[in-house]
Amino acid sequence: MDSLLALIAFAIATSATPGPNTLMVSAAAARSGLRAVVPHMLGITLGFPAMLVAIAAGLGWPFQRFPWLHPALQVVGATWLVWLAWKIAQAPPPDGRPAAPPLGFWGAAAFQWVNPKAWMIALAAVPAFTRPEAPLLPQALGMAAVFALVSLPCLLIWAGVGLGARRFLATPARLRAFNRVMAVLLVLSLVPAFL
Repeated sequence: MDSLLALIAFAIATSATPGPNTLMVSAAAARSGLRAVVPHMLGITLGFPAMLVAIAAGLGWPFQRFPWLHPALQVVGATWLVWLAWKIAQAPPPDGRPAAPPLGFWGAAAFQWVNPKAWMIALAAVPAFTRPEAPLLPQALGMAAVFALVSLPCLLIWAGVGLGARRFLATPARLRAFNRVMAVLLVLSLVPAFL
């Protein structure tokens, strides 16, 4: 029970704190509304637990065998996030046409594999919350279930932040400033992965 409570606390802390997923959801909700961002949130909610199970099931072995893969993946993920931050910062104000849709379900699920924060969480959670004497797969599925249950409520909070900001962002200048702040925060969310 103590380890379950610790896992729940860990899942809440890592799911609710700012990172690429939360900032992208907040920006997308501000730009496109809650309904448009639901597939993105569901992709994160199910994509990260799937990644966690895959790593626990053995897909993490290349990182043990070839240590250079982890920093290489971090660089690929960071490069993609910097490019995404640039696109957010340069996004033009709405011109009456519908905003570009946020990441869909599959895009958000696949994004977990290049998200440095997701890798840090998964690589920390598997050894911290599993017991070597017990079968690993049931433990990994339990961890995945906890993250799946915790993720969506945390993402809804961040979508709410974006929706709240949406009302404030009625002018092009405010929207441009918001996009630039979100872009900077997205880049800054990479700092812990490289420290």
